[in-house]
Amino acid sequence: MERVVDVAQYIYDEYKRQSGEIIDEMKLHKLLYFVQRESIALTNEPMFPEHFEGWKYGPVCKEVRASFDVDGMNVSNIRKISLESAYIAKNIILQYGALASWKLSEISHNELSWKNSRKGLQPGQNGNAVISIEDIRKDAENVRPYDSVWDMYYDEFEDAEVV
Repeated sequence: MERVVDVAQYIYDEYKRQSGEIIDEMKLHKLLYFVQRESIALTNEPMFPEHFEGWKYGPVCKEVRASFDVDGMNVSNIRKISLESAYIAKNIILQYGALASWKLSEISHNELSWKNSRKGLQPGQNGNAVISIEDIRKDAENVRPYDSVWDMYYDEFEDAEVV
Protein backbone atom coordinates (compact mmCIF):
# COMPACT_ATOMS: atom_id res chain seq x y z
CA MET A 1 0.00 0.00 0.00
CA GLU A 2 1.25 3.46 -0.89
CA ARG A 3 1.55 6.53 1.31
CA VAL A 4 -0.69 9.40 0.26
CA VAL A 5 2.22 11.88 0.18
CA ASP A 6 4.07 9.65 -2.30
CA VAL A 7 1.01 9.40 -4.55
CA ALA A 8 0.51 13.17 -4.24
CA GLN A 9 4.12 13.78 -5.29
CA TYR A 10 3.67 11.47 -8.27
CA ILE A 11 0.53 13.37 -9.32
CA TYR A 12 2.35 16.68 -8.81
CA ASP A 13 5.28 15.58 -11.01
CA GLU A 14 3.19 13.84 -13.69
CA TYR A 15 0.74 16.74 -13.95
CA LYS A 16 3.66 19.16 -14.39
CA ARG A 17 5.21 16.85 -17.01
CA GLN A 18 1.95 16.59 -18.97
CA SER A 19 0.74 20.19 -18.71
CA GLY A 20 3.88 22.20 -18.11
CA GLU A 21 2.08 23.81 -15.16
CA ILE A 22 2.24 23.47 -11.40
CA ILE A 23 -0.87 21.86 -9.97
CA ASP A 24 -2.82 23.85 -7.41
CA GLU A 25 -3.62 22.29 -4.08
CA MET A 26 -7.37 22.02 -4.64
CA LYS A 27 -6.89 20.13 -7.91
CA LEU A 28 -4.35 17.84 -6.24
CA HIS A 29 -6.84 16.85 -3.52
CA LYS A 30 -9.56 16.11 -6.05
CA LEU A 31 -7.26 14.05 -8.28
CA LEU A 32 -6.11 12.11 -5.21
CA TYR A 33 -9.72 11.33 -4.36
CA PHE A 34 -10.39 10.12 -7.92
CA VAL A 35 -7.20 8.01 -7.79
CA GLN A 36 -8.39 6.38 -4.57
CA ARG A 37 -11.83 5.71 -6.06
CA GLU A 38 -10.31 4.32 -9.28
CA SER A 39 -7.95 2.07 -7.33
CA ILE A 40 -10.92 0.59 -5.50
CA ALA A 41 -12.87 0.22 -8.77
CA LEU A 42 -9.98 -1.64 -10.45
CA THR A 43 -8.35 -3.60 -7.63
CA ASN A 44 -11.01 -3.61 -4.91
CA GLU A 45 -8.37 -2.10 -2.61
CA PRO A 46 -7.59 1.49 -1.64
CA MET A 47 -4.25 2.76 -2.92
CA PHE A 48 -3.38 4.43 0.39
CA PRO A 49 -4.65 4.16 3.98
CA GLU A 50 -4.95 7.87 4.73
CA HIS A 51 -8.45 9.30 4.60
CA PHE A 52 -10.22 12.33 3.21
CA GLU A 53 -12.43 14.81 5.00
CA GLY A 54 -15.56 16.38 3.55
CA TRP A 55 -14.41 19.97 3.15
CA LYS A 56 -16.87 22.44 1.62
CA TYR A 57 -15.10 22.31 -1.77
CA GLY A 58 -14.81 18.52 -1.87
CA PRO A 59 -12.57 15.81 -0.42
CA VAL A 60 -9.36 16.96 1.28
CA CYS A 61 -6.55 14.86 2.77
CA LYS A 62 -5.03 16.42 5.90
CA GLU A 63 -1.60 14.82 5.37
CA VAL A 64 -1.34 16.36 1.91
CA ARG A 65 -2.71 19.70 3.12
CA ALA A 66 -0.01 19.80 5.83
CA SER A 67 2.83 19.07 3.41
CA PHE A 68 1.78 20.70 0.11
CA ASP A 69 4.12 23.32 -1.26
CA VAL A 70 4.29 24.88 -4.74
CA ASP A 71 7.47 22.81 -5.17
CA GLY A 72 5.71 19.53 -4.33
CA MET A 73 5.29 17.61 -1.12
CA ASN A 74 7.38 19.13 1.64
CA VAL A 75 8.35 15.68 2.96
CA SER A 76 11.96 14.57 3.26
CA ASN A 77 11.59 10.91 2.30
CA ILE A 78 9.36 10.70 -0.77
CA ARG A 79 9.24 7.14 -2.11
CA LYS A 80 8.60 5.95 -5.63
CA ILE A 81 5.13 4.43 -6.07
CA SER A 82 4.50 1.06 -7.74
CA LEU A 83 3.99 0.79 -11.49
CA GLU A 84 0.36 -0.23 -10.94
CA SER A 85 -0.30 2.82 -8.74
CA ALA A 86 1.48 5.09 -11.21
CA TYR A 87 -0.61 3.67 -14.06
CA ILE A 88 -3.85 4.34 -12.19
CA ALA A 89 -2.76 7.85 -11.21
CA LYS A 90 -1.62 8.69 -14.74
CA ASN A 91 -4.98 7.55 -16.14
CA ILE A 92 -6.78 9.85 -13.71
CA ILE A 93 -4.56 12.78 -14.67
CA LEU A 94 -5.26 12.11 -18.34
CA GLN A 95 -9.01 11.93 -17.68
CA TYR A 96 -9.44 14.81 -15.23
CA GLY A 97 -6.24 16.88 -15.28
CA ALA A 98 -7.38 19.34 -17.94
CA LEU A 99 -10.48 20.28 -15.93
CA ALA A 100 -10.41 23.37 -13.74
CA SER A 101 -10.17 22.87 -9.99
CA TRP A 102 -13.69 24.22 -9.51
CA LYS A 103 -15.07 21.77 -12.08
CA LEU A 104 -13.38 18.89 -10.23
CA SER A 105 -14.88 20.21 -7.01
CA GLU A 106 -18.30 20.24 -8.64
CA ILE A 107 -17.83 16.63 -9.81
CA SER A 108 -16.75 15.55 -6.32
CA HIS A 109 -19.91 17.12 -4.89
CA ASN A 110 -21.92 14.49 -6.77
CA GLU A 111 -20.12 11.65 -4.98
CA LEU A 112 -22.12 9.82 -2.31
CA SER A 113 -19.05 9.73 -0.07
CA TRP A 114 -18.73 13.52 -0.03
CA LYS A 115 -22.48 14.03 0.44
CA ASN A 116 -22.52 11.63 3.41
CA SER A 117 -19.58 13.44 5.02
CA ARG A 118 -21.52 16.70 4.79
CA LYS A 119 -24.66 15.56 6.61
CA GLY A 120 -25.77 18.11 9.17
CA LEU A 121 -23.71 20.93 7.64
CA GLN A 122 -25.02 23.99 5.86
CA PRO A 123 -23.90 24.62 2.26
CA GLY A 124 -20.63 26.56 2.34
CA GLN A 125 -19.87 25.51 5.89
CA ASN A 126 -16.44 24.01 6.46
CA GLY A 127 -16.48 20.38 7.44
CA ASN A 128 -14.02 17.86 8.76
CA ALA A 129 -16.00 14.62 8.94
CA VAL A 130 -14.02 11.66 7.65
CA ILE A 131 -15.13 10.34 4.29
CA SER A 132 -15.79 6.66 4.81
CA ILE A 133 -13.79 4.22 2.68
CA GLU A 134 -16.98 2.17 2.43
CA ASP A 135 -18.74 5.18 0.89
CA ILE A 136 -15.85 5.57 -1.57
CA ARG A 137 -16.38 1.88 -2.42
CA LYS A 138 -20.01 2.67 -3.22
CA ASP A 139 -18.87 5.54 -5.46
CA ALA A 140 -16.39 3.16 -7.13
CA GLU A 141 -19.27 0.83 -8.04
CA ASN A 142 -20.65 3.62 -10.24
CA VAL A 143 -17.40 4.12 -12.13
CA ARG A 144 -16.68 2.54 -15.48
CA PRO A 145 -12.86 2.46 -15.44
CA TYR A 146 -11.25 3.87 -18.54
CA ASP A 147 -7.78 3.18 -19.93
CA SER A 148 -6.46 6.43 -21.38
CA VAL A 149 -3.47 4.75 -23.02
CA TRP A 150 -5.58 2.30 -25.02
CA ASP A 151 -8.53 4.73 -25.29
CA MET A 152 -10.95 2.03 -24.14
CA TYR A 153 -13.00 1.14 -21.12
CA TYR A 154 -11.55 -1.82 -19.22
CA ASP A 155 -14.66 -3.91 -19.86
CA GLU A 156 -14.12 -3.53 -23.63
CA PHE A 157 -10.87 -5.48 -23.58
CA GLU A 158 -11.49 -9.02 -24.82
CA ASP A 159 -9.12 -10.55 -22.32
CA ALA A 160 -10.17 -8.35 -19.40
CA GLU A 161 -10.25 -10.08 -16.07
CA VAL A 162 -12.13 -8.73 -13.12
CA VAL A 163 -9.73 -8.43 -10.22
